[in-house]
Amino acid sequence: MVRKDQTKKHLLLRYAAWIAIAAVTWVVPPPGGMAEPGWHLLGVFAATIASFLIKPLPMGPMVLLGLMGLAITRTLPYKQVLSGFGDSTVWLVVAAFLIAGAVGSTGFGRRIALTLVTWLGRSTLGLGYAVCAAELVLGPVVPSNTARGGGIMAPIVDTLSGALGSDPKQHPERAGQYLTLTAAHANLITAAMFLTGMAANPLVAKAAADVFGVDFGWGTWALGAVVPGLASLALLPLFTFRIARPTVVDARAAQKKAKTDLDEMGNWTRNQKVMGAVFVMLLTLWSTKGIHGMGSGLVAWIGVCALFVSGTQPWKAMIGNAKAWDTLIWLGGLLTMANALKSEGVVGWFAEKMQGQVVGLGTITLVVVLALIYFYSMYGFSMLTAHISAFVFAFFAIAAGANAPAMLIVPLLAYFSNLSGCTTNYSTGPVIIYFELGYVETPKWFQVGALMSLFHLVIWLGLGMVWWKLLGWW
Repeated sequence: MVRKDQTKKHLLLRYAAWIAIAAVTWVVPPPGGMAEPGWHLLGVFAATIASFLIKPLPMGPMVLLGLMGLAITRTLPYKQVLSGFGDSTVWLVVAAFLIAGAVGSTGFGRRIALTLVTWLGRSTLGLGYAVCAAELVLGPVVPSNTARGGGIMAPIVDTLSGALGSDPKQHPERAGQYLTLTAAHANLITAAMFLTGMAANPLVAKAAADVFGVDFGWGTWALGAVVPGLASLALLPLFTFRIARPTVVDARAAQKKAKTDLDEMGNWTRNQKVMGAVFVMLLTLWSTKGIHGMGSGLVAWIGVCALFVSGTQPWKAMIGNAKAWDTLIWLGGLLTMANALKSEGVVGWFAEKMQGQVVGLGTITLVVVLALIYFYSMYGFSMLTAHISAFVFAFFAIAAGANAPAMLIVPLLAYFSNLSGCTTNYSTGPVIIYFELGYVETPKWFQVGALMSLFHLVIWLGLGMVWWKLLGWW
């Protein structure tokens, strides 16, 4: 057992490391060409990203402490410190979290997942497709890939594995290993396919708008992902079946268990029907922006209003949605810092320095190289948000400086921001939750992750780039 004084000491060490990272830029003079405010801002930003890894406190309070540090030291005016909280992309994500709360509380998400299992789950391979189908249905309206994967799908995967006689300690190879890997990687694919598939995706969209002037909104994001994304989901169960083959092929026992659970839920309730109607409305409006002109955020808030006006999700439950308001703090704060890094010339300075390292590369080669570096640098991160925050603005700036096609580098980094989570067992919340189920050992997870990275690169650099060419994006 860890003594309380040891725990306190470790916490103090984490705080000390966080402060030291920021303090370096107050002690060391800025490099040539960078102004002092930008250098100090970079130190606070780097310390904030590092805090996501060393974790003295959760993300929200650490971002808030970073913002207050910028205000107190007058690195940024207080009004500018608060500017990120008024960004429309932040409120899109908050609205999506409120909608996701209704998906969970009404039982709509669980009903959809269990229904798909009863339809497709006659074989273990069929269960893999059922998991992918459930992720695809829930992906657009559950912006926390942790809530979607860890909260809705992981318990179902665990239950189905047990129904097939697969236990983490005894016979994980029967079905649990296969289903765990399929579900975890399906979660990352659907997170990549939708702007609202993962909470930090709007950071990429915002960076695309700021650096390239590109509106990579919900419809555009989904359009670019539909062909490579559906291909990935169609091939994933077969791919994981080859590299983590289950010894049980007949899954009728799991199918029967899902049907029993579904029967226990009873008939569709009024609230589930309303949630389903709102779900269809959101997808319709998000995908037809060209007709009605309403942005993704406005559509999401129409959905929120429909839920509380109909009584499907009481207002009290909405204001008690801790994930929504926590995301408001950390996402708004990160957008403030990202915008300031650009306005203070830090991103431009970094891009200028990097230009010398890529001289002579063709623009397409440069884009592919940047995308590969971005993808595999995920090995050094334990959070998709931290990875996006650290790199996406800078990589876009380097590409812009080299006159690379905006609508080639933007989709690649947008989708790779999530797909890169395949590499390790610590990359993001749902992956960690699936790993903790215990069906897959660490070496096996890394082995599958390396193969899965090649799977994604072949599909998204191959089929994806061809699809974007057909769309006229580059």
